[in-house]
Amino acid sequence: MATGLGPVAKPAAVCYSSYPLQISKCVLQQATNMGTTAVFYYSEVDAKQALKPAFYLYPPPPEAPSRAPQRIAHTCEVRDVRDLAEAPQLDKEGFAFVRQSSDVDFFGSDALRADYFPQVEALVREHTGAAEVLAFDYNLRGRARVLGGEDGVSNPVKSVHNDYTETSAPQRVRDLLPERADELLERRFAVINVWRPVSGPVLKSPLGVLSATSIRSQDFIATDLIYRDRLGEVYSIGHSPSHEWYYCSAMERDDVLLLKCYDSSRQVAARFTGHSAFETGTVDDTLPERESIEVRTLAFF
Repeated sequence: MATGLGPVAKPAAVCYSSYPLQISKCVLQQATNMGTTAVFYYSEVDAKQALKPAFYLYPPPPEAPSRAPQRIAHTCEVRDVRDLAEAPQLDKEGFAFVRQSSDVDFFGSDALRADYFPQVEALVREHTGAAEVLAFDYNLRGRARVLGGEDGVSNPVKSVHNDYTETSAPQRVRDLLPERADELLERRFAVINVWRPVSGPVLKSPLGVLSATSIRSQDFIATDLIYRDRLGEVYSIGHSPSHEWYYCSAMERDDVLLLKCYDSSRQVAARFTGHSAFETGTVDDTLPERESIEVRTLAFF
């Protein structure tokens, strides 16, 4: 059953059984007090660049011009939601931390969509009140597994971005549900990512989230994702000193982040957010790499 996480005390004890090495309580305390600043990598586009920014998601043709935005490091304050008096809300800040247990073997399941997607859809319905929810895509992340050559696993992304735009979110509905798209796009809908650790506590590469209320419209940089067979679009995000960063320290397997990437309603404060993995430099490099799964959903109201 899912429950709200809200403002809670930092973990007092941790089960180390899932880790390949011993983690001292001193190191855990260090990792759950990650300091107040961290480095985030923002995007910047040269004003002289004529072409729209883009990333190729396959080896580009030799003659293709480079269109990737510049990656600029900025040191920002980041706050732990466990220290907040009020829990963040999906329609205000654009994200929420909740709890949900799951016995799915995320890296070992041959039927991850069949086993886990119904749990994700139920969770989003419970916390949003959506009438219909469709889980449609997922990413498994783990740096150690990538280095080991495991297929179907990606590294944590350390660039500030948002997965969908004013254009690409409605297009995803048309792509996935073509026969019902006209009807569904008349309703309010949202794209909500469901992110959780595969194991915990997360002591390296936690996920930082930008409060939607701190992002200006001019911070969003529409950026093409060029696949071999289709074109997608995300928002890269430019830096602003007004940005407010949050994360949840020492997340466990049952701690789940609901992250709104798009909302068609213009009546809510949070229509888009931004997110990125980050490091503070305070955690021992010998600690296990973060492993996580994120599932993308369409929620129709």
